[in-house]
Amino acid sequence: MNSIDLASLNQRFALPGHVQFKEGPGGLAVAEIANAHATAMIALQGAHVMTYQPRGQAPVLWLSQYAKFAPGKSIRGGVPVCWPWFGPHPDDAGKPAHGFARTVLWEVLEASAAADGATRIRFGLVHTEATRAQWPHPSTAQLVVTVGADLRVELVTRNEGSAPFTLGEALHTYFHIGDVAGVAIRSLEGCDYLDKVNNFSRAKQQGAVVIESEVDRVYLNTQADCLIEDSGLKRRIRIAQQGSRSTVVWNPWIEKAEKMGDFGPEGHRGMVCVETANALENVVTVAPGAAHSMLAVISVEPLG
Repeated sequence: MNSIDLASLNQRFALPGHVQFKEGPGGLAVAEIANAHATAMIALQGAHVMTYQPRGQAPVLWLSQYAKFAPGKSIRGGVPVCWPWFGPHPDDAGKPAHGFARTVLWEVLEASAAADGATRIRFGLVHTEATRAQWPHPSTAQLVVTVGADLRVELVTRNEGSAPFTLGEALHTYFHIGDVAGVAIRSLEGCDYLDKVNNFSRAKQQGAVVIESEVDRVYLNTQADCLIEDSGLKRRIRIAQQGSRSTVVWNPWIEKAEKMGDFGPEGHRGMVCVETANALENVVTVAPGAAHSMLAVISVEPLG
């Protein structure tokens, strides 16, 4: 995005002490947020929250130091938006995994400062002939990001057509952790999950989720707050969710991470994905004229 675009964005939406628009990594346009509570960086491509760091704390989101920043390429880390399907397209394997929202341009619709000092920015997905070819349903998608003492990410889908459609979605959040060996993920105990590593076999979670090999699971029919207990950084990350019935837990482990090329050596050790989602058996039907909202609220607490 060139300086004229950035100048226009700043003229319309910049807020001193809150948000300004800059050229970011790889030339991608970004919203840079800095307020009394936290800092964050959001790429307009994908409305992709790349970083979030409360003042005086370690980063909450993991962004790979080997991430590739280029037009049309998904960014490894942060909060990719999977929309309007999760995983492979249900009917057409030629369409991109996790939909197209994370690799296309979103526009800034609004930026504001909240009374508590948080910064709120609202994005709208820009539909094109290419996106309509993949998703012919008349609809809008908006992402509302609030950067404050916690991070709030809300994905709102509205059906503007005359027929219902089925929606799969996820906030594919990568969390920064001290070391994966020192992490336990709680509140999924007793939940059924589909294990993508084991040919989508169904199982029930026993105890906390610990990661000692590749993990790729879709936990079904769960709305509880997820807790990432991190002994290395001596903190607990809480992921509260609304409008979400699935939680996805993912770590590619050694071999798969090496094949991806944008994790780097040992990259899998410093991250875990705990995703707020509506996937597989929990996809959502959106009626004509109706809207569906999915919200993740991410906060940090001391461990102990």
